[in-house]
Amino acid sequence: MSTTPPTLADLRRRIDELDDALQDVLIARSAVVETVAKLKQREATPPLRPGREAQIIRRLLARHRGAFPKPMLVRLWRELLAGTIAVQLEMQVAVYAPENAEGLWDLARDHYGSQTAMLGFRSTGEVVRAVGDGRATVGVLPAIGQGNGEAWWRFLAASDASTLRTIARLPFGARGNARGAVDAFVIAALDPEESGADRSLYLIETGGEMSRARLLTALAAVGPQPSVLAASEAEAGTVAQLVEFDGWVAPGDARLKDALGVVGGKRTVWLGAYARPLSAADLAPTGSRR
Repeated sequence: MSTTPPTLADLRRRIDELDDALQDVLIARSAVVETVAKLKQREATPPLRPGREAQIIRRLLARHRGAFPKPMLVRLWRELLAGTIAVQLEMQVAVYAPENAEGLWDLARDHYGSQTAMLGFRSTGEVVRAVGDGRATVGVLPAIGQGNGEAWWRFLAASDASTLRTIARLPFGARGNARGAVDAFVIAALDPEESGADRSLYLIETGGEMSRARLLTALAAVGPQPSVLAASEAEAGTVAQLVEFDGWVAPGDARLKDALGVVGGKRTVWLGAYARPLSAADLAPTGSRR
């Protein structure tokens, strides 16, 4: 066995060999994805699987070793997943992007891929309509308390948009170089699936006299850590409350119906769920740089 230290040329040749091996694996993976796409078509399964995507990234982070930064691993796999989706459908991303507010555009690009088509809109209502009428596959909207003040989440409960759901929250990984400290929700004409670590969103209509504390006390029997993210007057004497549970609360959960019966809730609409974004601990380094 040679004890001669490798030269820079030797190491570069080794990197070239590894690059070829990586590309071979990508080619093989793409072939499997094409087969999966055909099966999904036959079984009428949606190509977009945000819960599954979150599971893939979490599993890879858990097994990661070495100095390669975890945030870059997430970004690398987001581009790979964007390519996987591109094999299955021609994706369009509608983004709330008013003038001089590019932060959501950056988040959308980082999550759905630098080569995925994106459409900018000046109002949140236009984004919802673009997804609802099929011009866009997903819509990226400002997190509650950010943006232009429109209660866009109420649009999802309207009769003409009742099939739209929240399916993701951005950024899922590190914020990177996205402009502005903004977060986003993603909507689609798709029922989200459990990823193993999720948050659930509901619109709950209550009487205007009900206090937030009373509502949260009743909802504590439904799921972990309920919180009211926003409230908006729906009609005289009725308030629409955007409620989030830190866990998976499926539509039709009997506990929710029972809790609302106690406090006299008027209507409940499941607005979707999303995979809990990665934490700083999830993205912490696993190896030292030399």
